[in-house]
Amino acid sequence: MQRYLLEPRSGGPFDLLLREVEEPAPGPGEVAVKIHAASLNYRDLLVRAGKSASGGFDPVVPLSDGAGEVVALGEGVVDWQTGDRVALTFFRDWLSGPFETSFHAAARGGSSDGVLSQTVIAPAHSLVAAPAAMSFTEAATLPCAALTAWHALMERGRPLERGETVLCLGTGGVSIFALQIAKAAGARVIVTSRSQEKLARARELGADETIDYLQTPEWDGETMRITAKRGVDRVIEVGGPGTIERSMNSVAAGGIVSLIGVLTGFDPPKASLFTLVKKNADLQGIYVGNREMFVRMNAFLELHAIRPVIDRIFPFSEASEAYRHLEGAGHLGKVVVQV
Repeated sequence: MQRYLLEPRSGGPFDLLLREVEEPAPGPGEVAVKIHAASLNYRDLLVRAGKSASGGFDPVVPLSDGAGEVVALGEGVVDWQTGDRVALTFFRDWLSGPFETSFHAAARGGSSDGVLSQTVIAPAHSLVAAPAAMSFTEAATLPCAALTAWHALMERGRPLERGETVLCLGTGGVSIFALQIAKAAGARVIVTSRSQEKLARARELGADETIDYLQTPEWDGETMRITAKRGVDRVIEVGGPGTIERSMNSVAAGGIVSLIGVLTGFDPPKASLFTLVKKNADLQGIYVGNREMFVRMNAFLELHAIRPVIDRIFPFSEASEAYRHLEGAGHLGKVVVQV
């Protein structure tokens, strides 16, 4: 069978190389999954560049998000049958309860092997049933981006309530899933982008208001204008240090800023945290979610007939092109590799 490996190279962190290896067999408590599709996240660019907190410097199979079909069962596996359609969890061993830093040791596509492979061996506990109405390509977009948005809006602290307002920064995978989940929950949604084409697409997906941050660089002020100076109840913050100040300015009293991404880099932010104090607002770090959350999210997606937004699908032989497409930041929603 074939699989990709990120292998260290001189002069840079990793090369993405296609390798031929023996077909693996599941051990006790494991299953073999024939991967049909895998999707990319910004984190995959960081892993390839050697900048991910959960990545090392040894060869690793990349990508955390995949979906496929169970093709073999190891001894003692009773929860799955051959032919079952499944998606793999991002954190292999975070099944339920609060997060522990030890879970980073089995973060797929970083500190442990991921899913950009024709077959993956996985512990039986690290799978969830793929939504029946979704294709493998669609189900492959769920483990990181969708679950991150779900965790931020519906699990951590308090669930999003009907009539609340959500600000989604950008139109990448997490933000588009957040838009879809928030609208299904009855919220009002504001989306930012520098592309008028993407903003138009966001409105088609249900965005109530949009902000072009190239034309309106002080988008926090525009957010306050849109909300009659009240601010938003939730912010899906994917920028990091370069945008966190405006996100805190945009949040309403008692609101929540969910810090998810670092698209603007890793430098310390220069923002004053007193903004959170005077608003009695929360800043929460969100890093994907656990298996129980994944199951609850899938039920919600099925109930509301939510389908992932896929920007482009690449064949397995063009995985490097998929990386380049994501790195170019011209996408809206998810980028997928069909295996």
